[in-house]
Amino acid sequence: MQSGIQLLRAYVETPKLNPWVNRLVLLLNTRSVRFFGIASALALMALAACAPAPRVSETNDPFETQNRKMHEINKKIDKAVLKPLSGAYGTVAGGPMSQGVGNFSSNLSLPGMILNDILQLNLPDAFSNLARFSLNSTFGIAGIFDVATPNNLPEASTNFGETLHVWGVAEGSFIELPFYGASTGRDAVGLVVDFIIDPVNYVLPTPERYIGTASHLASKVGDRGRYSDLVESVLYESEDSYAQSRLLYLQSRRRALYGELSDDDLEDPYAE
Repeated sequence: MQSGIQLLRAYVETPKLNPWVNRLVLLLNTRSVRFFGIASALALMALAACAPAPRVSETNDPFETQNRKMHEINKKIDKAVLKPLSGAYGTVAGGPMSQGVGNFSSNLSLPGMILNDILQLNLPDAFSNLARFSLNSTFGIAGIFDVATPNNLPEASTNFGETLHVWGVAEGSFIELPFYGASTGRDAVGLVVDFIIDPVNYVLPTPERYIGTASHLASKVGDRGRYSDLVESVLYESEDSYAQSRLLYLQSRRRALYGELSDDDLEDPYAE
């Protein structure tokens, strides 16, 4: 935290170091972002007032029939498109190039995380992510190189789904989204809101903003190749790939939000 504050102070003292980062900092005070922040906060309070407390030991899947149909469609998309594309991408852009694309994509995700940190009143992570973004965007050449992590500034990952959780909104029903895959009602809303309130959408002009979108897609394709063994095991080797992917997603998400859970909390009652 101290190193993050020192980096921020150094950045403020040299505002011409990176005009693009400076525009982002100024944008956090603009009317449009404040509007989305206020509207999101009001929506959070309204949802929190009527939402029941989440119970991490339950799997709420009332749309299982429809979810299974979408899961099969997603498997066909993976087999026909994502799997061969990730293999080709790994061959052409493997090693340092793939890592650079991933770093660049992660760096562009930080402004949205900073805004979510503010909505969560998590100021330490907001300052840390801002310092990371400033350092990687300047000395890391637009984020292609990750120079922040070796300087004790790891990414404090968050999103609007976690913001909803912080404000007391329940997990909701399990949902299998097209292309994206496993999610919940709360996280699905978070995906949409994250896109709307992402400051990068208001900073980068067209067509530069499409470079960010392309980098996110390329990063996802790279992740498919990087975790190929796990994906293959879940989708094509398990007896019930839908139940397995649902369980793995809920386990991972609940650990991220609640910390370590017991085996009973992680048991999937639909696995049979």
